[in-house]
Amino acid sequence: MDAVNPMAPWREAFDAFTANDEAAAMGAKARADAFARFEAHGLPTRRQEYWKYTPVRGLAPDTATVARESGDTFADVDAYRLVFVDGRIDMTRSDHAALSKVADIAGPEGAPWMEGVFNTLQNREVPGAMFQVQRPFADLNLAMFTDGLAIRIPDGTALDKPIHLRYEGALGSHLRLEMLVGKGASATVLESGAGALTTGAEIVIEDEATFNHLRAQTEVADTQFTALYAKVGAEASFKSFTLCADAALIRNETIMTMAGDNGSGSVAAGIMGMDDTLIDNTVYISHEAEHCESRQVFKSVLDGKSKSVFQGKIFVKQGAQKTDGFQMSQAVLLSEQAEFNAKPELEIYADDVLCSHGSTTGALDEDAKFYLRSRGCTEREAEALLVAAFIDEAILEIADESLQDRMRATTDNWMSARAGR
Repeated sequence: MDAVNPMAPWREAFDAFTANDEAAAMGAKARADAFARFEAHGLPTRRQEYWKYTPVRGLAPDTATVARESGDTFADVDAYRLVFVDGRIDMTRSDHAALSKVADIAGPEGAPWMEGVFNTLQNREVPGAMFQVQRPFADLNLAMFTDGLAIRIPDGTALDKPIHLRYEGALGSHLRLEMLVGKGASATVLESGAGALTTGAEIVIEDEATFNHLRAQTEVADTQFTALYAKVGAEASFKSFTLCADAALIRNETIMTMAGDNGSGSVAAGIMGMDDTLIDNTVYISHEAEHCESRQVFKSVLDGKSKSVFQGKIFVKQGAQKTDGFQMSQAVLLSEQAEFNAKPELEIYADDVLCSHGSTTGALDEDAKFYLRSRGCTEREAEALLVAAFIDEAILEIADESLQDRMRATTDNWMSARAGR
C-alpha cells in the first residue's frame, strides 16, 4: 500500500473498474459520488467514533475472501436461488428465469421503479439528527459492485418462497441488492456464503407490505462488511436476523427508517465467537412517523479471545409521537479473555414515547449449570443447553418457525464444535 497516500491503490482499482467493467455503467454518477465519499473518508481507524472498537488493518483492493467449511445453512431450503461466484451470477446454478416470472427483475439498463430505490436511502441524511454518520464500506460497495439483484415485488403479491442470495468464490467481490416491496406485498430474502468482501442493500417496503431478511455468516473465515438500508412504510413490517460465527472480522450495519405511521421493524442477531473472532453489529433506527415500533435484540456468546461489538441508536424525530423503541444487547463470556463492547444510544425529540435500552455481560449462570449437571448432563452439555436458551431470545425474532429451527441447529453445531476442541 502506498505509504504516502494509502487510498491510491483504491483509486487505481476504481478507475480500472469504471474503464473496463460493463457493470460500471449502471448508476455511474452514484458510483462516482460514493467513491468520492469513500476516498475522502479513508479506511476507518479507532480515532473515529463508530470504529473505535473495530480496527481495520491490511485491507487492500485485492483482498481475497476465505471460506470456512461449515456448510450452507440454507442449502436445502426451497427458494429462488441466485448463486454469485467471484462477483458474477452463475446462471447455470440460478433460478433467475423462474424468479422473473413472479417478480420484476431489472437488467443492466435499470427500470423506472428503480428511481425510488437506487441510492435514495444510502445517500439520504437523517433530518433533525444531531450528526450524520459516515459509512465508508457502504460507499465502497455502491462504487464498485459488480453484480447483484434489482427486483420489484408487485403490489399485493406474496412471493411463494424465499429468494436466496448465495455468495461463493475467492475474489474480494462487491455485491448489491436493490428491492422494492410493493404495497401489500410480502417477500423473504436469505443470504449466505463467504464470497463477498462487501454487500449492500437498499430495501423500500411500501405501505402494508412485509419483508423478512435472514443472513447466515457462519462460513466467513476472514472479512466481510455489510450495509443494509430499509425504509418502512405505513403499517408495514421489516424483520432482519443475522447469525454470525468465528470470522476474523465482520462488520454489519443496518440503517432503518420508520417512514409511515404504525410501522414495525426488528433487527436481531446471534453472535458466536471462538479464538480471535471480531464481530461488530452497528444499528441506526430513525423514527420519523407516529405509532411505530422498533426492536433490537442482540445476543453474543464468546469464547477464547473473541470480541463482539454492539452499537445501536434509536433516533426519534420531533413529531414522531407514540414511538415504542426497544433495544437489548447481552453477552455471555465463556472465557476470561473474551470481550464485549456495547454502545447504546437514544436521541429523542418527541415527548410521548416509550424507548428503552439495556446491556448486560456475564458468565453462564452457575446455579443453572449445577442444576443441569445434577440431572445427568456433562458440563459441556449443560453449557450447550444454556447457550441455546440464551440465543433463542434473538432467534424468536424470526417470523418463520422453520427458519428459526435452522438457526437453532447451527447454534447447536457451533457448541458441538466447541466441545470437540
